[in-house]
Amino acid sequence: MAKMVVKRIGILSAAKISGITGAGIGLIFGLIYGLILMTVGAAMMTQNEGAMGAGFGIVGGLAMIILIPAFYGAFGFIFGAIYAVIYNVAAGFVGGMEMELESTEQGYLAPPPPQPQWDPASTYQTPGQNRY
Repeated sequence: MAKMVVKRIGILSAAKISGITGAGIGLIFGLIYGLILMTVGAAMMTQNEGAMGAGFGIVGGLAMIILIPAFYGAFGFIFGAIYAVIYNVAAGFVGGMEMELESTEQGYLAPPPPQPQWDPASTYQTPGQNRY
């Protein structure tokens, strides 16, 4: 097993991963809240006086499905970048996070094929010699 140390995290890379993860989690919560609001809105439609509340419930439910993932994604992006900056500063003082990695490759890897060798004598031009 090889021990490796993570000395630096790419700020934009961490921000993108955090933003996408946050948007995915936000989509799950947005669907849950949206379905609850739409169900409440649909239940209000059966009452005579609940037409306005029904509209709010249905529109609010659809808005939750869109807005919650957007907010979670945006804040995930921002806080992922902040975390990467804090990690990079802290890793400068303590040396980074140590990880133990193990290779899972099975079998033998063949060496790469031989590459052609460059011969400087074959490409040398004497002054006044025109190759073309």
